[in-house]
Amino acid sequence: MISGKSVTQERPLNQPKGHWFQAGRLAFLALYLLTFITAFTWLVSNVREIGPDSRAVVLSFGAIDRVQDSGLLLAWPQPFEKVVILPAADRVIDRTVQALIRPEVANYTGLNSGMASDANAGVGYLLTGDAGVVQLGVHLYYKVTDPYAYVLQGKHVSFALDRLVERSAVLVSASRDLDTILVARPELVGASTEAAIKREKLRADLVQSINQGLAALAKEHASLGIRIARVDLQPSLPVETVDAFNAVLTASQLAKQTVAEANNKAATTRQKANQEADRLIQQANANASERVAKAHTDTATISRLAQLQQNNTDPGLLWRLYRQRIHTLLSQAGSVTTVDPSDDGKIILQGKQP
Repeated sequence: MISGKSVTQERPLNQPKGHWFQAGRLAFLALYLLTFITAFTWLVSNVREIGPDSRAVVLSFGAIDRVQDSGLLLAWPQPFEKVVILPAADRVIDRTVQALIRPEVANYTGLNSGMASDANAGVGYLLTGDAGVVQLGVHLYYKVTDPYAYVLQGKHVSFALDRLVERSAVLVSASRDLDTILVARPELVGASTEAAIKREKLRADLVQSINQGLAALAKEHASLGIRIARVDLQPSLPVETVDAFNAVLTASQLAKQTVAEANNKAATTRQKANQEADRLIQQANANASERVAKAHTDTATISRLAQLQQNNTDPGLLWRLYRQRIHTLLSQAGSVTTVDPSDDGKIILQGKQP
């Protein structure tokens, strides 16, 4: 029988104490697991694979410890060791030098805007050896030769490289004329081989000058750890002179075209004149030959008579010819007056008859 007194049931010892206890236990397990994962991730954070076009510089407590080429890198996590990824030794890095690019705002700061400034007027311009002005767009291709120096310089590499390129560009452009740097006249394109050699030498001299500056920094224990492999140049004229040069180019092209047309017309006229001269000479030679032949024909009789008279082979020839031809001559005369050559009493006066 069940009495009226309440009966208390005892809980088993292994039964959960409540929902809050279970939630706390799960949170602890999750936190423990998260901590373990975080610790493991931190421990293997510097264990990575280096690609074939890269290499790693390992810094141990801020000091350079070793250089790891492509492959699996095993390094302690930060702050014990720090890994800096660099390009491989044979990888070429390209960079556009911003120091030689004229900013757009400089083109609008002048007398027109009331903000005239000598500093802004010369930004981005280089002076050539013949007192010309040119703009150079320089695109560099370089390799990292000293990883330790490259990592030590860090962000200062780009600024120092821009300064070296700017200095070298000033020196190289000042030693050349404008036509060597920029083909400003079309008539110079005819000597394309010589012009190409000069422009190639311009790039080679710029590379050599930059590398000499890098070598000088290395001697001062401030090496950038790089070496210039190649330079691409894009020369251009200032905005203010483009219209003037275009006008000069147009005038030069028109002048060449006009000269060519004049040469063609002169050649055609000369050819026609030569043909006409040849025709006149041939015609004159033919007329001369004809006249000479006619003269020989007309004088053949007289020449024959002169020869006979000279040889005196026929003494009575003249009298015989006189008697043969005097009748013909006298028959054509209106009147004939005969005078005895031995009678000097009669005088013949010229004039009208009475």
